[in-house]
Amino acid sequence: MSKQLSGKNIIVTGAGSPTGIGAGVADGLAERGANVVVADIDLKAAEDVAGKIATRHSVKTIAVKVDVSNRAEVEALVARTVDAFGQLDVMFNNAGIIEHASFLEITESGWHKLMNVNALGVLIGIQVAAKQMIAQGNGGKIINTSSIASRQGYPAFAHYSASKWAVAALSQAAARQFAGHRINVNCIAPGVVKTALWDQLDREFINKGLTKEPEQAINKFSLGIPLGRYSVAKDLVGTAAFLASSDSDYITGQNIQCDGGMIMA
Repeated sequence: MSKQLSGKNIIVTGAGSPTGIGAGVADGLAERGANVVVADIDLKAAEDVAGKIATRHSVKTIAVKVDVSNRAEVEALVARTVDAFGQLDVMFNNAGIIEHASFLEITESGWHKLMNVNALGVLIGIQVAAKQMIAQGNGGKIINTSSIASRQGYPAFAHYSASKWAVAALSQAAARQFAGHRINVNCIAPGVVKTALWDQLDREFINKGLTKEPEQAINKFSLGIPLGRYSVAKDLVGTAAFLASSDSDYITGQNIQCDGGMIMA
């Protein structure tokens, strides 16, 4: 395995779920030589993931509790990273939540809950990371997890779609804002990824009588994927590693689809 990220210090938020995008990407980045901060609102889960990464790879790894919608906690996360590793090279704002609700079922509380994590959390993560990178003076990479829902709205997830459009817009604006500081800001837009979030959605579909069996919903959503299957976290690692490395130094403000061909534009 290429050590293209050797010596890079990377924060991955929302990395506590063992089957999640964050944990899978954190492990893949560590395999490529990066020191990794596993950040999650569930500290015990983050510690478990960090422990497994440390066992598998010869890199520095720490776990940090963070609510990404809380600026003070994100600032503490970055400060802890710099204290442990010396500097911050890459910020991967991955933490996100989802809720199934038809358009007329969306509530103010549901809207604010998704927006606080998925959109405000990314805004704060970009701001805090950029300030640290500017102070360091040697550039950096910021990667945000958007979604195919940042390309088109889905009636069963309208507020989720809105939050992910916000991620794409924030990324473009930040890319323009911080280009002069050699800070690249890009998105990864996954499609259907088999994670704990999809397990949650499967339960919600069953509880509402929309499906009858586990994985019926994810299999239905995956029918039109040209590559013939839904993805897992490992499928996103190559794109994340590319965006974190010097190979992507001339790429910024992009929302890169990693969806098996679900959306072609």
